[in-house]
Amino acid sequence: MPTTWKTYPLEFKGGLVSNLSPLQHGMQLPNSARVLSNFEPSVQGGFRRIEGFQKFDDNQVPPYGEPKVSTTVSSGGSSIVLGNMFSSPSVGDTFTVAGNAQVYTVSSVNTTDLTANKRVTVGFTPNLVADATDQVAVTFVTGSGDIEGVASFEDTVIVARGGNLFRSAGSASNWTRINIPVYGTVLVNGGSQSGTTLAIDALTAAPQAGDTFTIANVAKVYTVTADATVSSGGSTININPALASAPADNAVVTFLSSDRSLMSKHRFSTFNFNGTETLVGVDEINKPFTFDGSVFNSMDNAPSDVIGATHVTNFKNHIMFAKGSNIVYTALFSSDDFTAASGAGSINVGDIITGIVVFREQLIIFSERRIQRLVGSSEADFQLQPITMDIGCVAPDTIQEIGGDILFLGPDGIRSLSATDKIGDFGLAVTSKQIQDEVTNFVNRNTSFSSLVIREKSQYRIFGFNRSITATSAQGLLATQLQESLAWGELRGIRAFVADSNYNGTSELIVFAHTDGYVYKMEDGNSFDGSNIISTFATPFFPISDPRIRKSFYKMFLFTDPQGSFNSNFSLKYDFADPAVIQPATKTISNTSIASVQAIYGNVQFAHGGLVNNGSDYSSGVTTIAVDNLSTSNLIAGDTFIIAGQGTGSGASFTHTVFTLSSTPSITSSAGNFTFSPATPSSLNDNTKLAFKTVNSVGSSTYGGESLKSIFEEQTTGSGFTASLQFGSESTDAPYSLDAVTLEYAEHTHS
Repeated sequence: MPTTWKTYPLEFKGGLVSNLSPLQHGMQLPNSARVLSNFEPSVQGGFRRIEGFQKFDDNQVPPYGEPKVSTTVSSGGSSIVLGNMFSSPSVGDTFTVAGNAQVYTVSSVNTTDLTANKRVTVGFTPNLVADATDQVAVTFVTGSGDIEGVASFEDTVIVARGGNLFRSAGSASNWTRINIPVYGTVLVNGGSQSGTTLAIDALTAAPQAGDTFTIANVAKVYTVTADATVSSGGSTININPALASAPADNAVVTFLSSDRSLMSKHRFSTFNFNGTETLVGVDEINKPFTFDGSVFNSMDNAPSDVIGATHVTNFKNHIMFAKGSNIVYTALFSSDDFTAASGAGSINVGDIITGIVVFREQLIIFSERRIQRLVGSSEADFQLQPITMDIGCVAPDTIQEIGGDILFLGPDGIRSLSATDKIGDFGLAVTSKQIQDEVTNFVNRNTSFSSLVIREKSQYRIFGFNRSITATSAQGLLATQLQESLAWGELRGIRAFVADSNYNGTSELIVFAHTDGYVYKMEDGNSFDGSNIISTFATPFFPISDPRIRKSFYKMFLFTDPQGSFNSNFSLKYDFADPAVIQPATKTISNTSIASVQAIYGNVQFAHGGLVNNGSDYSSGVTTIAVDNLSTSNLIAGDTFIIAGQGTGSGASFTHTVFTLSSTPSITSSAGNFTFSPATPSSLNDNTKLAFKTVNSVGSSTYGGESLKSIFEEQTTGSGFTASLQFGSESTDAPYSLDAVTLEYAEHTHS
């Protein structure tokens, strides 16, 4: 027969663990998790369901830039030449043409003239319903192509897609292209010109091969076919196609786009050499660029060992570019001066560079098989020193600084690089040993990686990307810095090819993107862009005192901190979920209605409750009521509560009104008067239940004076030698924390 009931309390902490056998896990780390998906170990304690993400801008990033019709096509036509194109559309894409009230579908694509002259010829259906006038805008409604880069810059986001760079302030502000060359107010220099050259003047800089432009009152979109030289503000540029007609003298030449074709993954950094915050970017193929919020500048004077740079950062007021095994740096306080006489230079590190980061006044240089550091402040005293020649970084976009350490993906897991107390020394350790199975699976399933930090949570997130894996199955890992250790969890459903985070003023902007053309803002909302967040937390199978003794479980007390509506599935699993053992049915824990779950304090779901008590009913619009049957006297102004039946809507759409105590009530013998706001929206019956959502002070309560949140009591059934608790939700509810649990059980005597 079972003996006296006992209690087994657990405070949830420690994160995900997978490197222990099931029995070891339950005995050594019962507070941790064997499953922790879309829950994060919180710096406030417990495991918190993660927040969602929403579109940063409601509009797609244009897939092919800002194409224009290049030569008028009459109504009824089914083929069109598009200029200012930097990547190819695909059959099935849809587009509109300014002046045409019709959406057209691409039926064929000819890209013969794309690479050299930024033009494509597309066939489409149905036929044109009106003339497609020369140089009018073409807008692709749908299109293909990855977002190759994303950067949080000041109060906006910069993205790269389809050979172009765009900027948005979010919401419905739409994307504005920024890769527009600034060469001055350019004019045609002389009339009666023809052929494939064009004399122009009023230049402030030299046009470059691949730039596109139009000429006032001259048909077609033109492409510069060779880098130009400027003398006294004038130049004769080589163009394609040949001039459709002779331009007038001083006709305006409007440059559309600078050449950024065939872009690959972008990486960014910022600098401020002249009082203006400036973004610098590289993309593995093209010339680097800068953007100061208004002016885009392609580094046309960049040397060959900088064109196609893979990484960039600002170190000691030099811009550092990485390409292959070389670090190339600019002159002091310059973004584009590469002359040795000015203090620019280069350093060969002896191995292919996979990342660079500034860390504690040093430039840390990661390669595939080694890690080195650059110390000093200029060409005069730069020194390259080894940190390790045995371990490197295998995934360039996984390097982040958090909690005074650098995390990165190494060949054997996620490692940390930390400065030690010994001057000039570094510690190097695998930080992901507790989840090594998850890391191995994560690396094997994905083909590329990205990462970011959420600074206000002291959290590192790394995302895997694989084109064959759907968004629902997309995988990531997170680690929260808790004092001296990292606590891990798993992410599911966040498909990130590129990602970034940064403080814009006082708020942290966290963004990511993949292949669908949208940029998403993380830590925003209670859904994955409208879809349910699927989350699961399971404890290890704990044997409690002895794995040889069977235990019967009778009650569970769950301590939670919900931020709104709370609905969670709950189940007990016995004996490592052995199918031969009877497993109790899954139950639902909810705070969406007052009496749905019994709580510890009063016959209500929240921490403290009571009943309306004045011997009669109240009309609507009251702000003071008498209450008795209270479970606590430790109530103060600012505490919040709900009352059964008081709210808006009906049925499934009913929402409780949340009332706030206007003053601290005087409570005697579990009764007192409440003054609150807002006024009650409907009439109120005597003995109606009420429940407190938040209680700011509970004095010397049983639970140590902490603010008690929602505490649920749930009956449990069944028995086993080991037991595991499992919680989960699939909803768009607000985040909630699972903080602790107490189980009531009895041990069976040995046979």
